[in-house]
Amino acid sequence: MCGGEKPQTWVQALPWAEWWYNTASHSAILMSPFEALYGYAPPPTLPYLPGSTTLAQVDQQLKSRDELLSSLKRNLVRAQARMKGFHDRKHSERTFAVGDMVYLKLQPYKQQTLHQGAFHKLSAKYYGPFAVTERIGSVAYRLKLPANAKIHNVFHVSLLKKKIGDNASVASQLPPIMDPANPKWTPSAVLQRRMVKRHGAATTQWLVQWFGTTPEEAIWEFADEILLRFPNFDSET
Repeated sequence: MCGGEKPQTWVQALPWAEWWYNTASHSAILMSPFEALYGYAPPPTLPYLPGSTTLAQVDQQLKSRDELLSSLKRNLVRAQARMKGFHDRKHSERTFAVGDMVYLKLQPYKQQTLHQGAFHKLSAKYYGPFAVTERIGSVAYRLKLPANAKIHNVFHVSLLKKKIGDNASVASQLPPIMDPANPKWTPSAVLQRRMVKRHGAATTQWLVQWFGTTPEEAIWEFADEILLRFPNFDSET
């Protein structure tokens, strides 16, 4: 971003590039990294005003700064548009109608009330099919689950696929209910921490490793939810 347009001065431009990246809105998190970390919008940078200083060197630095920030903005917007183009070429919108039969993908250890088994990687990837009973917003659906299912019946569209023909790799029954007293189904360690925005405020997420799993199987969980479910868990161990 800096080296191509200013190959001789990219070192001086790097702090401003870092600042712009961290204070610009990112489509993945719908906010800037600064806001995700601190919980409020980044302070604005005052633009250069001709005649605001009588020092020629300061005047030139302010002009160069604004030129650099404009260049960074153009390049970042161009990069975002390019990535969106790549995504749109490979992405097809997935929608379902009420009454459609769909398969449900369960994320390992995400549904804490379901027992995945010691060899969950070899278990069925999808379960069902289940009937769609309602569309929730633009990206979620309510399913008609068995009466004994102990999980919430609304799922993101990415966890669903429409039933077409027979599928031998699909299990017709959901996994059995886990035993909450089993120590295996408790968090064993917090591998990383990060701040994200939830309900308009900054909150902490932990990358949690569960007993009997590898670090690669760790998933991001909200810290307050983990502490609510496991009040005796020590995140520092």
